[in-house]
Amino acid sequence: MMGMSATPDASAQSLFDGCPSGAILERFVEFGRTGKMPPDLGKWLNDAEAQKVEPWKPFDNVDYVGVCWVSSWLVQTDDGYVLIDTLYGPFIGQLIENLKSTGVDFADIRYVLMTHGHFDHVGGAAALKPLLPNARFVMTQGGWDEAVESARKSESTPRAWKMIEPDMVVKDGDTIELGGNSFRVVETPGHTWGTASYLFDARDGDDTYRAITIGGLGLNAIDGPTQVEAYIESVDRVRALVETGDEKVEVHLTTHGFSNNLDENRQKHLARKPGDPNVFVDPQALLSQVETLRAGAVERLEVEKKK
Repeated sequence: MMGMSATPDASAQSLFDGCPSGAILERFVEFGRTGKMPPDLGKWLNDAEAQKVEPWKPFDNVDYVGVCWVSSWLVQTDDGYVLIDTLYGPFIGQLIENLKSTGVDFADIRYVLMTHGHFDHVGGAAALKPLLPNARFVMTQGGWDEAVESARKSESTPRAWKMIEPDMVVKDGDTIELGGNSFRVVETPGHTWGTASYLFDARDGDDTYRAITIGGLGLNAIDGPTQVEAYIESVDRVRALVETGDEKVEVHLTTHGFSNNLDENRQKHLARKPGDPNVFVDPQALLSQVETLRAGAVERLEVEKKK
C-alpha cells in the first residue's frame, strides 16, 4: 500500500482503535485551538493500517469507500457511478482496493466530484485518473485553482503531491444528471474559497432521500474575517436547505466521519432490524451539527477581527 512502512508505528495504530469520533474530534479541536498538530494525531493521520475501514453501505445506492479520518463516497446510478473525493498519499491504494471490493467496473465511474482543493480530498486524483477512462473530474474553478497552487507549493516539501490539470468546471446551481440521480452543486465557500457541497439522492428500500456532502467543515485555512463571514453564510445556506429547501435535505454524508459520529452510526446501521429507520436519515442531527459549526465560526470571526 502506498506510503506504508513495513512496520507501522504501534502507538499510532492503536491510538484511535475502532475509529472513535469523540476522541478524534477532541484532538482536532486541540489542533485548531493551538495551531500545532498533536504528535500522536500526526502519526495516526499518516498510518494507513490504523486508518483502514472496510467498505459498507449506508444506503442501497451508496458505498463508503474512504478511511477513518477522511471520506470517499461511491454513488451508484442506473447509468454508472459517481465518486465523491479521492483521498490522498498513503490511502490511495486503500481507496482503489475498496472500490474493487464493491464490484464496481472502473470503466463505469462517470464522474469524480471533488469538494475543494485540499490534498486530503483531491490528492488521489492523479493516481485515479488513468484508472478511470470514462470519468470526468469535477470541481469549481476556485477549487481547481487552489488545488493546483497547493500541489505546486508542495513540490519542495517532504510531502509533495501532484494535481491533475483542470477538467470539468462547475458553478453554483449546476446539476449533473446521471442514471436517474441528480447531483446539484452548491458553492459553500469558507473552509476554502473554492469549496462546494453536493446534493444527490440516497435510496433506502422504497424510499428516496436527498443527501448532502458538505464540502468543508473546519476553519483551519482562514485568511481573515471575510472568509469566516463567507463560512457563516454557507452554513446558513445549508441550514435553509434542510429547513425550507425545495429538495428537503435529510441526510449528511460527511467528508470527515469524526465530525458527526459516522462510525458509531455505521455500527447502529449494521445492527438495524427490518422495519427500523435508517439512522442516517436525521435532519435534526444535521441541523444540530450546522448550529455547532456556526457557533464556532461566530467565535472565530471575533478573533479574526481583532488581528
